[in-house]
Amino acid sequence: MRIGKRVMKRSSFVYVVTKRVAQLIFSVFYRIETERKEILPDEGPVVILPKHQYWTDIPIISIAFTPLLYFVAKKELFEYPLIRNYLFLLGGIPVDRQQSIRSLNSFRSLLSLLRAGEKIVIFPEGTYFRDGVGAGKSRLLQMILSFQDELKYRIPFVPVGIRYGERKRWRRRV
Repeated sequence: MRIGKRVMKRSSFVYVVTKRVAQLIFSVFYRIETERKEILPDEGPVVILPKHQYWTDIPIISIAFTPLLYFVAKKELFEYPLIRNYLFLLGGIPVDRQQSIRSLNSFRSLLSLLRAGEKIVIFPEGTYFRDGVGAGKSRLLQMILSFQDELKYRIPFVPVGIRYGERKRWRRRV
């Protein structure tokens, strides 16, 4: 999959190893409990829409879900070559939040991933909002909704809440 001049290639190995390391580290500081009201379909695309409060939301989402995920992320995270390559290996999809035209290749790749039945994580607020809900960034979601007509089926949109409890000693319930 191409994004600009870069070929996007998620590595299952890098993703799984990173997830396991995150599980180990996070188990020291967090007690992660998942409550599923809706089970993701095994087949077909899904768009996962978590509330965004802290940077830790990203690894927590990957820990909470079994399938390998792709994450839509701000392009600023992809500025440095080593970090950019690592994020691509994890399934990162860069988007320019100021000038969406610069993200055209990312949007095409995102649609190809949905066509291939992948699970995509989009933080609808676009940035952190700790003590409330921020205004949603709807253009990307509208594009995906209109893409459903081409696919001829509905893509499930799964809202996800992340609730951080009070810290007890060094651990926090999530």
